[in-house]
Order: sequence, then structure tokens, then C-alpha cells
Amino acid sequence: MPLFFSKFARLVPRLRRLSTAAATAGGEDPKLSRIADELLALSPAELDDYAALLRLKLRLSLTSSAAAGASPSGAGDAASGAAGAEEAAAVKTAFDVKIEKYEAAAKIKIIKEVRAVTDLGLKEAKELVEKAPVVVRAGLPKEEAEALAAKLKAAGAAVALE
Repeated sequence: MPLFFSKFARLVPRLRRLSTAAATAGGEDPKLSRIADELLALSPAELDDYAALLRLKLRLSLTSSAAAGASPSGAGDAASGAAGAEEAAAVKTAFDVKIEKYEAAAKIKIIKEVRAVTDLGLKEAKELVEKAPVVVRAGLPKEEAEALAAKLKAAGAAVALE
């Protein structure tokens, strides 16, 4: 899906309302009305290019959120954008398995488990475990992350899913 629709789709209906309201009102600004009409006439690919160009002109990163940048949508839309970001964070699909701490007596078992789930050698696995708190695996689906966490807990480590 193009960048415009993923980031700015909620602005299109408002832009259409503003364009319609400006056309019906007697005190319309012809420049703003012309710009709004031209934006509405653009294809999705052109809107994507326009959004990227606008971000470059405003010196924003290409990955910054619409609510954080120069959003002409107002405070209400900025608040809904923040709520949307919170919802996206709540529906997490990738998890990191992190060893918080471990019992000294269980160190060898934990190193064996780390070697089993990673492609690390004995020395690298030992160094990784000794650096605790440390992320063992990142970007795992929930089921895999929970299974790995259970294995590490059984070996004697205190594990957190992030």
C-alpha cells in the first residue's frame, strides 16, 4: 500500500470537506481551493510521491508519523493518530526474548539452551549469557518466543518477553 494511504488516508475526507466548504462559502481562498482540488485529482502513486516530497521539504524523516509532523489536521486528528499508534503497539506480532538474570548453578544449562536456539559457538554463547540482561533472539512470533522463554526458565534463567 502506498505511503500516502498508510499515513494520510484519514486526511482525505477532511480535505474533501474543506474543499467543498470553501467552494460553497463566499469568503473562499482561491489559492487553497485550487491546491485542494489538485490534490484530490492526483492518483495514489502521485499522492505517494507528493507525501515524500512534502516530508523532504519539511525536513522530516520518511518514517515519522503523520501526527508528529506538520499535520494540517488539527488537535483532534493528532490525538486520534496518537491513539492509533498506541493500538499498533498493543497488537504486537514480533517479540524479543531477553535473559534478565540467571542462577550461577544453572549457567551451563542456559548456555546449552542458547546454543540450541542460536547458531552461536560455545564461546559466543557463554559471552552472551554472561552479559545478562541481554536479548537472545529478536523478532520471534509469539508462540516461538513463549516456547523459548519456557525452555530458558526451565534451565534456570529469569526471562522477559519484549
